[in-house]
Amino acid sequence: MQIYGLKTCDTCRKARKWVEAEGIEHQWFDIRADGVPLVIMQQAMKALGHKQLLNRRSTSWRQLGEEDKADIDNDKAVELIMANPALMKRPLFVSDKGFVAGFDKQGVIDLA
Repeated sequence: MQIYGLKTCDTCRKARKWVEAEGIEHQWFDIRADGVPLVIMQQAMKALGHKQLLNRRSTSWRQLGEEDKADIDNDKAVELIMANPALMKRPLFVSDKGFVAGFDKQGVIDLA
């Protein structure tokens, strides 16, 4: 399992601590330092959609211009997240079984 998040994000820290306590094998990637591969983001967006993957409550979202916020679709959301990874709902769990955005214990267990 791969986990994409921010080392400074409280939810990401809780999720990472829980995954380690559960003994779930994983690789951690800091989205600011390591980024998210475009193909992973495209696959996650296709599976989850922009309404689930784009964090509209983030400071990064509020700082966007109205033009960037208008007419959001999956393709535009991918572009925005690739340009500003903090726009992604975190953490993003990735496995060969699928994707989970945000910290959902049952969803993570289902991916493991």
